[in-house]
Amino acid sequence: MARAGRRKKTAKGRRRAAPAGPWCRLRRWLWRGALGVVAVLALSLLAYRWVEPPVTIHTWQEARRLGSVAREPVPMARIAPVMARSAVAAEDANFCLHWGFDMAAIRDAIAEGAGRGASTISQQVVKNVWLWHGRNWARKALEAAITPLMEAVWPKRRVLEVYLNLAEFDEGVFGVEAAARHYFGVAAADLSAVQAARLAAVLPDPGERSASRPTAALRARAAAIMDGAATIARDGRAACFED
Repeated sequence: MARAGRRKKTAKGRRRAAPAGPWCRLRRWLWRGALGVVAVLALSLLAYRWVEPPVTIHTWQEARRLGSVAREPVPMARIAPVMARSAVAAEDANFCLHWGFDMAAIRDAIAEGAGRGASTISQQVVKNVWLWHGRNWARKALEAAITPLMEAVWPKRRVLEVYLNLAEFDEGVFGVEAAARHYFGVAAADLSAVQAARLAAVLPDPGERSASRPTAALRARAAAIMDGAATIARDGRAACFED
């Protein structure tokens, strides 16, 4: 009987426990939400190693603003090798040598001031696939956290492939296949060295530059990119993404 009494008292005590307050419930839901975000990110990191990202924040925003966008993802085998080398020469010459962050470029950018960027192709892929465009510390912090994870899961060739399929080359024109057809009327596999260099030359500012109607400044930049693409092919800095 004494044991039965203790069981009743314990059960009664449990029934009378005060319900969790609103702040406890809020913390619990925030914690569950954070775990959910981490799980979705982890799954997408694994999936996108093989599957093309179906939609991104920026392409979705541009499709809503413009009505539609041009984008036709293609595998690296259907992109002219000179296009891959030109993009690396233009945006991240040490792409094969770093783990997501080019520390030498970051130090140079700090020394030269805020006018110079130091984002690697890997960082730009993280921004294009999972985050939003714009300069703010929250996005940069998330970018810095995700970039090494992506580098650990994806091979360099895949990083560059996704970059070339998501980069914006003109207003509403995403990816090198759509850009090659938009500017030159050819497939990405058939780009010449000059055409590839001009496409790479518009990447920093696609809204203000045209690969098919290049200014003198863009021609000069494209010539420098052609030299850079040839240099990284000779010195081995293209080895991580070429067969």
